Amino acid sequence: MPAVPTRLQMDRVGNSSQGTSQLFLTTALARGISGIFVWTALVLTCHQIYLHLRSYTVPSEQRYIIRLLLVVPVYALSSWLSLLLLGGHQYHVYLDSLRDCYEAFVIYSFLSLCFQYLGGESTIMAEIRGKPVRSSCLYGTCCLRGVAYSIGFLRFCKQATLQFCVVKPVMALVTITLQAVGKYHDGDFNIHSGYLYVTLTYNVSVSLALYALLLFYFATRELLQPFEPVLKFLTIKAVVFLSFWQGVLLAILERCGVIPEVQVLDGSRLGAGTLAAGYQNFTICIEMLFASIALRYAFTCQVYSEKEDNSPAPTAPMQSISSGLKETMSPQDIVQDAIHNFSPAYQHYTQQATQEALGPGQVRHPSPSTHPSVASGSGGGRKSHNTEKRMLIPSEEL
Repeated sequence: MPAVPTRLQMDRVGNSSQGTSQLFLTTALARGISGIFVWTALVLTCHQIYLHLRSYTVPSEQRYIIRLLLVVPVYALSSWLSLLLLGGHQYHVYLDSLRDCYEAFVIYSFLSLCFQYLGGESTIMAEIRGKPVRSSCLYGTCCLRGVAYSIGFLRFCKQATLQFCVVKPVMALVTITLQAVGKYHDGDFNIHSGYLYVTLTYNVSVSLALYALLLFYFATRELLQPFEPVLKFLTIKAVVFLSFWQGVLLAILERCGVIPEVQVLDGSRLGAGTLAAGYQNFTICIEMLFASIALRYAFTCQVYSEKEDNSPAPTAPMQSISSGLKETMSPQDIVQDAIHNFSPAYQHYTQQATQEALGPGQVRHPSPSTHPSVASGSGGGRKSHNTEKRMLIPSEEL
């Protein structure tokens, strides 16, 4: 066999005394640097999640906020473990599949949080129904000239995000199955390899979900203004898009031969796809610290803690915190939402978010000066919680 080409040495840390070389990603330095960033991000995020659980005064909103915050631990830990296990065996495929599944969860949770901010589907439709869609090449609405907003628009936004919650886990299962039978190799765009078809399906699905999220923001950005949506939207989109486009860029570099196959100190060989995945995981470990800081400002707990301070209810004990976390992790609302949005009877009703703590005739309106969780009154406390009901409306008004 010929010697390893000299050009590969640029990706290695030399050890001339022993005549061997080591890949940077497998060194203690790379693992130490990534570990510091990861654990710092975990501390910051877990502390913020604890603050939300301690002031769990608006569950219908904070449930989604905590799910969004959990993107940092999921991404950081899965990427760091993949980096630690980098070697001849493609363990990263399994961990990356878990991370990517949560990506779908994040997009859905952010859209659902925006729905809760605005009071539910009925309230949103009361504001935008019949208004023409403004043509904009930036937001991808240039082909919608002359179309007016309807309940079908909200249904499309929900369906587009929910389909990603289904497609991504299915693709993860397909990836793991193909990996087990030797039919999946990172970066292999051969038509006989499962990587090509999984990547194409994933790209179409995530693009549709992100497009729906962008359309919803474009339609309701004025209504969402009191909730400072720009930082929230950009932070979540950056987390999803960075990991997505980094993977695309590395796949292109790998295909062009910029990222070659290498041999590491233990004698195992790393394929170009595995090496590209290693670089992506290292980058994600670094990025998650900045994501945790941005999320800390985007989803502050201040408005919820202020609501708790104005409530006679005592500070939440650990039992209440654990029950709040259990409620947050329950996928029951996603299942119900999927049934609701894909049901043939969807056109006959819409969902309306209400609060049990509100008296008869009271309506929850967002105010430009206050967060809705503060403006909803003082009758809540920790015992007040949001529930969903289905409100029948005439089909001709849809």
